[in-house]
Amino acid sequence: MKTKFAALLLASVAVTGCDMLNPTVQTLECSTTQTECLNAWFDEKFQEELAFSPLRQTSLGMKTDYDKIDDLSLDAQREQLRWWQAATAEMEANFEYDELSDEAKLSWDMWQFRKDQAELALEYADHDYILTQMGGTHAALPSFLLSQHTVESDSDMVAFIARIGGIGTAMDQLLERAQNNAEAGTRPPRFAYDAVISESQKLISGAPFDESGEDSALWTGSEEHLTNLVESGSITEERAGELREEARAALTGQFAPAYTRVIDWFTNDRANTSEEAQGVSELAKGGEFYNYNLGVMTTTKLTADEIHDIGLNEVARIRSEMEAVKDQVGFEGSLQEFFVFTREDNQFFFSNDEAGAQDYIDRATMHIDELTERLPEFFGTLPKAPLEVRRVEPFREQDGAAQHYRAGTPDGSRPGIYYAHLSDMNAMPIPPLEAIAYHEGNPGHHMQVSIAQELEGIPKFRSQGGFISAYGEGWALYSEALAKEMGGYKDPYSEFGRLQSEMWRAIRLVVDTGIHAKGWTEDQAVAYCLENSPNPETVARSEVQRYFVLPGQATSYKIGMIRIQELRGKAEKELGEDFDVRGFHDTVLGAGALPLSILEKRVDQWIASVKPA
Repeated sequence: MKTKFAALLLASVAVTGCDMLNPTVQTLECSTTQTECLNAWFDEKFQEELAFSPLRQTSLGMKTDYDKIDDLSLDAQREQLRWWQAATAEMEANFEYDELSDEAKLSWDMWQFRKDQAELALEYADHDYILTQMGGTHAALPSFLLSQHTVESDSDMVAFIARIGGIGTAMDQLLERAQNNAEAGTRPPRFAYDAVISESQKLISGAPFDESGEDSALWTGSEEHLTNLVESGSITEERAGELREEARAALTGQFAPAYTRVIDWFTNDRANTSEEAQGVSELAKGGEFYNYNLGVMTTTKLTADEIHDIGLNEVARIRSEMEAVKDQVGFEGSLQEFFVFTREDNQFFFSNDEAGAQDYIDRATMHIDELTERLPEFFGTLPKAPLEVRRVEPFREQDGAAQHYRAGTPDGSRPGIYYAHLSDMNAMPIPPLEAIAYHEGNPGHHMQVSIAQELEGIPKFRSQGGFISAYGEGWALYSEALAKEMGGYKDPYSEFGRLQSEMWRAIRLVVDTGIHAKGWTEDQAVAYCLENSPNPETVARSEVQRYFVLPGQATSYKIGMIRIQELRGKAEKELGEDFDVRGFHDTVLGAGALPLSILEKRVDQWIASVKPA
């Protein structure tokens, strides 16, 4: 899973510094080809867009606006939309689509797509669940600061402290949006309230807030930065003392009060949530909102009923393949009994302690390393950025929650990180471990995101342009199956784990649409998951609760995977002996994140270029 945090920032930030909006459409002069001029224009606009988000600048390895947090207010979202609309009008007034190269036409289409997405996002802004247990910004902002804000100098530490205070401002902005949406009738389920309260309390517990338990995460991070700066000779002990007090003041004077306001409001408003979680179809214009989400997440026009039926068919197909593995290992009993066996037998779990958590990380790293050696046989372009497997920080770790990937920097100075929730090892069975490692690492998210970031020759708004769920999650799920071609899953239980992982994505098509279009309850959805998967109930319930707060997101994986497989099948059929799997993969990964319709256009162009004249 790729975190929602980046998407939230892109949708909700404001101009930092100067106003870039122009009341009239600018007329440009072009002295070269339309394609060259348009690409130069795109790169200028990318720099303007970056000014909206100091955090995105940091994620790309830049230290501009290093002391700032993004403006997460609704006014900021409106301002960025006005920028998109003004820039698009400028593009349309100054360039001729028909005179562009195929690659430049694809860039034009992508620009229009992103502008359209920004318009739709604002249209349904009052339907958003602002803070939930899934990648909630209350937890994501501190995590971002700890994992991506590097401190190598006095000024970096000053910026780190300023950002601690800035998180307080951001949380007040998000709280105001949550309050306004609640007044409009939009509240996430009660379990989301409980998670926000609990995670926020963890962030303001321990030193410097009180003496209970371990030091808080940001205080620990501050102390580590100061220690490293003193040891490197960058600052004196006296200066470290001054900075320590500034960090304490930011944490206790700005950060903690904002989180206390969040805790207090969510605690008081909790009684206004329904005891039984409900899908978004229960909201005003909820059906329209869900259809919008399906369109955003799948980048198709598939209806909820069509997606539900695809899921039912996929569940039936994968069950038959699971039956074959059950027979292969000689298990005598039904598939449901085999589910219980793999769900409960001790051989399928690491020990439920710190050693078991480290065993999980070591095993995942081993599988990724083994498959990475074979990448050149299947890909012409390889990622330069390193990859690490890490445990999720304690303040945002949840039993059985989905594992996820966070991108590194384009220059490789900060690695991509595959995060695993390991607080309950009984919710982390071994059989699907290998498939998940490929999904989050290589050849999955790490490869897809890193190659995009490192691309040259295409506009930066595409190479650094953010995440499109059907493309990114579709590729990662496709990668799980591709890994079998590459020599993975030598153990039959690991192959069963791969099927378990794919089954889960098929189940999501049924359950997500069931919740949001057919009125399914949480218990009904959990029961369907347990009936068709060996995942334990802890995982099933955590996942179902995820679907409640991220309507439509869970459908993107299987829809994206199916489409990529269909495009590969089309290329293999049309090219025959001329089909090169490395060329196909480079085509899919070589243009940045794309909606599925534009990906199909790109693959068709590649097929035409390879076909003999």
